[in-house]
Amino acid sequence: MQVSVETVQGLERRATITVPAATVDNEVKRLLKDEYRNRRINGFRKGKVPPNVLQKLFGKEARARAASNVMQSKYFEAVMQEKLNPVGMPAITPMVNEEGKDLQFAATFEVYPEVTVQALDKLKIEKPDVTVTDADVDTMLETLRKQHGGWKEIKRKSKKGERITIDFVGSIDGTEFDGGKASDFALELGQGRMIPGFEDQIIGMKTGEEKTIEVTFPEDYHAENLKGKLAQFVVTAKKVEERDLPVLDDAFVSLFGISEGGVDALRTEVRKNMERELKNTVNGKVKEQVLKGLVEHNEVDLPKAMIDQEIDNLRNQAMQRFNQNMQQMPQLPANLFEEQAKERVKVGLLLGEVIRSNKMKVDDAKVDEIIATNASAYEDPAEVIAYYKGNNELLQQVRNVALEEQAIEFIVSQAKVKAKKTSFDELMNPKQK
Repeated sequence: MQVSVETVQGLERRATITVPAATVDNEVKRLLKDEYRNRRINGFRKGKVPPNVLQKLFGKEARARAASNVMQSKYFEAVMQEKLNPVGMPAITPMVNEEGKDLQFAATFEVYPEVTVQALDKLKIEKPDVTVTDADVDTMLETLRKQHGGWKEIKRKSKKGERITIDFVGSIDGTEFDGGKASDFALELGQGRMIPGFEDQIIGMKTGEEKTIEVTFPEDYHAENLKGKLAQFVVTAKKVEERDLPVLDDAFVSLFGISEGGVDALRTEVRKNMERELKNTVNGKVKEQVLKGLVEHNEVDLPKAMIDQEIDNLRNQAMQRFNQNMQQMPQLPANLFEEQAKERVKVGLLLGEVIRSNKMKVDDAKVDEIIATNASAYEDPAEVIAYYKGNNELLQQVRNVALEEQAIEFIVSQAKVKAKKTSFDELMNPKQK
């Protein structure tokens, strides 16, 4: 077999491969002997058809199949012989495919790029420095009470944090506008659901009161005809309610499956869950900065085959999120996912090189740690751990995650890391700018 390889452009290569005619002839003979001779042919017993008859009846078909088989197998031999690292499957084009002549074909494919990761010491990472305090746990318990509480009507002026049910009619220069009218609209004051200034002016209203307020729509408001306009709203308060919160006692604690230890046990469980979420969030913030820094400081040629495959992955994920029938839904255009696909491919290549160049192996202790962390969110962690350990596919996914985390940790160890003091609430509930 003779092989010559040329660069087409970028990562694309074309291998011209020549195979001795005898190799194809032998494959034709094998096919005729092993597959075609058992076919039913009038005048011959099954399996007893003479070779010359088989050749006459099926020679062309066998030749085409033999050439295809040989081209596939010799392509793989060629890339191994030339120490090439192809991406995806090749486009194979026969050049000479005639009986009695050497078979010659061209295989066009992309190769993986040569990747070098550098400037890790130039990466700047800001790591949140935060702990779960007793006050944070108190706030979370209060949130749980609100989630399991209700509302009770009161006969006084409304306050921030309470709920008011209103009717309102909006107008601009005396003319009502579409979408500016509602009846029995329940509004929790202080949540910022309405346009700026609306809620502030109805705090203090009581049942039966009517009030006219003025507000200006923001310049970036979604309705073009309302942007920047001064509007008047006639507001009628129909009901004012305050929260009716459950008592923090054993009965409340039992709602969360805790039968012993009372409120202290609930506080312990809540703190544990908060600390797990906090750890995941901190790690996510650090990882986001690591990957962004890697991409910014390192250039990599990206194989089109890998981008196309990632686009398909992203497209399928999007369709699944929309819960659409993938057979009936029109295919989403590739350009919707192209930039994200390119970034994911680049990140994968760079992290892969960090792992390869540093000879990283999966740390079994980290695998166990990830499984244990995931399992801690369930009622019976031991059962979940056993399920992971008994499912090879799931276990391999965790091993991949562990290896990626090891690579992230290595990069962080090389980068410039600055701790930033913050609170649990600031980190977990960032204010929208």
